[in-house]
Amino acid sequence: MALRENLELMLQRGQDSPLLRFSLGGECLKAGDLVAAVDHLRRAVEANPAYSAAWKLLGQAHAQAGNASRAAEVYEQGITAAEANGDLQAAREMRVFLNRVRKVPADD
Repeated sequence: MALRENLELMLQRGQDSPLLRFSLGGECLKAGDLVAAVDHLRRAVEANPAYSAAWKLLGQAHAQAGNASRAAEVYEQGITAAEANGDLQAAREMRVFLNRVRKVPADD
């Protein structure tokens, strides 16, 4: 059974957690299922607003979906969360991604 299927089964069994949502969101992102990736990663950061890695992947999912303005908003929130937690490497990475999405023409 594929990892994504195992994670979905865990979710169906009521084992919901920010880590599970992060893992499932990452698998969906790898598979190109951007709608599901955004949903799972959004739920991960809602449950744990300090989850820098989830903010980073959520920004990437929005960027891959072509929503640069939303990706920028997510990266900004993620940078704030990462800095508040002392996760300076994640903050630096999100700044790089933020600069990249800001160079993309507006999607509005």
